[in-house]
Amino acid sequence: MVDQLVSVQWLRQHFSGDNIVLLDASAHFNTTANIQGAQHFDIKNTFSDTQSGFPNTFPKPAQFEKECQALGINTDSHIIIYDDKGIFTSPRVWWMFKTMGHHNVSVLDGGLPEWITNNFPVTTIIEVKKPTGNFKAHLDESAIKTYAQIVENINTSNCQLIDARSSGRFNGTDPEPRTHIQSGHIKNSLNLPYTEVLDNRKFKSKKELKLTFDNLNLADTPIIFSCGSGITACIILFAFALISDKERSVYDGSWTEWAEKQELFV
Repeated sequence: MVDQLVSVQWLRQHFSGDNIVLLDASAHFNTTANIQGAQHFDIKNTFSDTQSGFPNTFPKPAQFEKECQALGINTDSHIIIYDDKGIFTSPRVWWMFKTMGHHNVSVLDGGLPEWITNNFPVTTIIEVKKPTGNFKAHLDESAIKTYAQIVENINTSNCQLIDARSSGRFNGTDPEPRTHIQSGHIKNSLNLPYTEVLDNRKFKSKKELKLTFDNLNLADTPIIFSCGSGITACIILFAFALISDKERSVYDGSWTEWAEKQELFV
């Protein structure tokens, strides 16, 4: 089993590994400065169910499998994911691969900014397309929660919901970026802004992360992570995975779906 989080120093040392596949999960692939050999993992357009009425919806397994194969990903590939903000979209992609049954996957701590800060080389050359891979998707449905399951959980309290949005959005005092819906939160959920698990664009130490989650006084129940549209929820899910083996999942529709289906319009 590979480390879930790897440093830029580790990547520099293992850069030429035969089975390493480097994926840039940034919203926009930077063609002026990227790590050599990186390919763009396009969450919004290629690795989302674009027929859904909500942003970043988890894709169907057949679509995910086909697009991963097109990136040259194999069943034995060690996938390293980074993004251009340090830690933002990369944990979402890590979670997607885990949910599709591929566990040989790591997040690059600090991402592209950390790579550049260490004066490691960047390139403007986009690599030639790789041979089609043999990646296979095996969906773990328990890792994704639906609107109906969240409604049910309000009544049963079988799981604890944790929201990664800012406290202002969670408390309804700041507006949502999607201006047609109100801010606020799902009943019985807790708030842990994703920024609380990061320090200078990298994850805090395991000791600090444990303290952060301990301060939430969590019951011994599975955790469901939520946010605005399923991206930053994966940041706090990843942080939790670094310190705990407790069962965890993501409410994929998150607040955007919840607010719309609850008709919480501005």
